Amino acid sequence: QVQLVESGGGLVQPGGSLRLSCAASGSIFSINAMGWYRQAPGKERELVAGITSGGSTNYADAVKGRFTISRDNAKNTVYLQMNILKPEDTAVYYCNCNVRLSVWSARTSDYWGQGTQVTVSS
Repeated sequence: QVQLVESGGGLVQPGGSLRLSCAASGSIFSINAMGWYRQAPGKERELVAGITSGGSTNYADAVKGRFTISRDNAKNTVYLQMNILKPEDTAVYYCNCNVRLSVWSARTSDYWGQGTQVTVSS
């Protein structure tokens, strides 16, 4: 019913920048919180940054001051601008959206993107 398509990952040198995008499509009435998570090899998936429908943001301590999350509600898209990248930022990055599917029901569901690889290496 809802598809999330991510783009923007790749290989970058330490200190470089990348911008991730995640576009949601399908049977969407509204999107509540949107967020980015990451999972490094051998580690659990962790929250990187989140943004509410009103624009309030939350960041993991490891990325504060380097990453910026934003959203375009008209395009149902969330972005993650990543600056001053470090080797420890290497991971698969996943977007997540909490979606309300219908005007007739207040029920919401979480959806995940397929993941995009970010590798920070010289």
